[in-house]
Amino acid sequence: MFDSMYVSTTLFPTGTLQTKPGEPYNLGATLDSQGCNFAVFSRHAIAVELLFFSTAESEPCARVLLDSTLNKTGDIWHIWVEGIQDGQLYGFLVDGPWHPADQGHRFNPHKLLLDPYAKAVVGTYHWDEASAYAYEWEDEKGDMSFSRMPNLSKAVKAAVVAPSRFCWDRDKPLQIPLKDTVIYEAHVRAYTKDPTSGTLAPGTFRGLIEKIPYIKDLGVTSVELLPLHEFNPAENIKTNPETGEPLKNFWGYSTVNFFSPCAWFASDGDGRTAVHEFKQLVKAFHDAGLEIILDVVYNHTAEGNEYGPLVSFRGFDNSIYYMLDGGRHYKNYSGCGNTLNCNHPVVRRLILDSLRYWVVDMHIDGFRFDLAAILGRGPDGEWIPNYSVLNDIAHDPILSQTKIIAEGWDAAGLFKVGDFPRGWAEWNAHFRDDIRSAVKSDPEKIGALATRLAGSSDLFHFDGRHPYHGINFITAHDGFTLQDLVSYNVKHNWANAENNLDGANNNLSWNCGHEGVTGDAQIQQLRRSQKRNLIALLLLSQGTPMLLAGDEMSYSKFGNNNTYCHDNRLNWLNWDLVRNEAEFHSFVRFLIHFRRRHPALRRETFFQGKTHDQGTLPDVRWMGPEGELTWAWFERCLALLIAGHRSETGSVRDDNNLWIGLNFFWGDVSFKIPPSSDGYHWCRVIDTASDPGYFDEAQAPEAGQRLTLGPRSVVVLVERAQNSRS
Repeated sequence: MFDSMYVSTTLFPTGTLQTKPGEPYNLGATLDSQGCNFAVFSRHAIAVELLFFSTAESEPCARVLLDSTLNKTGDIWHIWVEGIQDGQLYGFLVDGPWHPADQGHRFNPHKLLLDPYAKAVVGTYHWDEASAYAYEWEDEKGDMSFSRMPNLSKAVKAAVVAPSRFCWDRDKPLQIPLKDTVIYEAHVRAYTKDPTSGTLAPGTFRGLIEKIPYIKDLGVTSVELLPLHEFNPAENIKTNPETGEPLKNFWGYSTVNFFSPCAWFASDGDGRTAVHEFKQLVKAFHDAGLEIILDVVYNHTAEGNEYGPLVSFRGFDNSIYYMLDGGRHYKNYSGCGNTLNCNHPVVRRLILDSLRYWVVDMHIDGFRFDLAAILGRGPDGEWIPNYSVLNDIAHDPILSQTKIIAEGWDAAGLFKVGDFPRGWAEWNAHFRDDIRSAVKSDPEKIGALATRLAGSSDLFHFDGRHPYHGINFITAHDGFTLQDLVSYNVKHNWANAENNLDGANNNLSWNCGHEGVTGDAQIQQLRRSQKRNLIALLLLSQGTPMLLAGDEMSYSKFGNNNTYCHDNRLNWLNWDLVRNEAEFHSFVRFLIHFRRRHPALRRETFFQGKTHDQGTLPDVRWMGPEGELTWAWFERCLALLIAGHRSETGSVRDDNNLWIGLNFFWGDVSFKIPPSSDGYHWCRVIDTASDPGYFDEAQAPEAGQRLTLGPRSVVVLVERAQNSRS
């Protein structure tokens, strides 16, 4: 298949550069024992040139102009080059029509393009310079003008990566059942960048490896990492109005390339190092029994709207990769300037190839899809989930065996939580909002509270869905932290340089009587109780829980609910809090391990309110203070009795029966305790109104007596055999 003639071009690095026509099958750079095949897609290009570089900031050391008759098959341009080795830097120049107004074509052969299938990205972004843009900055025609300013030495470069160089041994994705999963959302840099982390490589993949013992001890099973596909941290050009420091694209929700781990997280800032160190991270986590889930952003790219830089997709085939509005402008369902044309066959392939790469080559355990509703939109923006890439992912023989989690909405108002194809789990925003509202004692929430505790059957009861397909969360990277949720009534985002207009306004938070930090002991105690209430409901509910990293140590962002732009202590975790907030940290740790010990909290099926098989109790019984629950609109308290028999839980072993009492009234409420089983008694293990909030041996009143729940509190009783602590 490589029997065609060699083509002599220029010197690389010495001697004659030998090439063959190459093959169109695998896009990107594919190494073999003697060289490398390069293949890229462009339907409307008229010329493609491959350039090689010795360093990221140098001019090209070799160039190869592809022959459209020899090096093109269909819409794929391809060439094989002898002697190319792992780590070689390269890029493309692509020529084609410039018709942005009506056809959407923005080809510019003066601008170096990053291979959409690059496995590593090397270099510094110069998006603050005119050469990074396809149009002339100063031209009155704006984005309709055409720039002839070259940027070969100032554009980031792709690097050839040999996938076989890392020794995985027998490592594979762990495939922890979703019902047994506890997710921990974290940011690679934020987790260890602060000096208090005590790590040797702060803010990097290696730094995160150093924190594995802490994460393992906490009890979570899976760490969901904010975006680590290659992005430009310096994309944000604003400055902090309070300090004057430059703001960043810190969270990374602005992807440059979907195959490359971000060079910012490498110990030396090199994208090639990032590949190796990320693989080390995955293997170390798997060795510790921990999964890694990636937060991925396939809904838009960093190229932005028509005034954004020319980096990759726009220069290869703008009208294919993006959803255009009349040619010149971009449909903006993402709220970030453009929308990837996810359900075009070429882009669908890109997404699927990228996801498979992260599973097969990087051993990733799953994905959380940012603004995933966009992936279910058709060419005209209509919702077509079962005919979209969402369905392809759910039925893919590789991807379907991983965790696939959707953020079921987008920035244009499409909200489809509970409406994703079978196999998808989904962020449950209803859980977040209803739990927040109930805990701060809003009226008319008793029914919604019960529904969320029971696994949100209103959303996930159909089409082969289960309680664990709902990803329950109270807090996430965007929005208030847990500490701020009980400390602020309104957002305080002035440091973001957006006049406090960014971030959510409806936070369903309550400051407990004072806005922000206070020395008032009563308010501090109330805040501790409220935090315990929120965490307790998260970990006692049916469904899959997700915690925000730092919540377990009461980390605060001082009321800023949109810290996407801060590379400082508004995002960096303060590890001194593990010691300073040791009591609350211990409570969270206790609850995580308590959940993992009790299958009754991790049911595979929804409650039906009746007894099954050998069970002696209904799977759930809802109760009020005097027995039966009235479900009145003014109620702010309820209890539920959960049967622990294996016929009810789906577990291989029997569990304890559990009684969970909730009082979100501002005064004491006395509950009648149900009778215990013969030979058993009720033991109080959790009481959020007390410090530290959990117990090992405290015993509740005898059956038929009453138990007083303090104001705004959660109490959990476990039915235990006499003289047993199990």
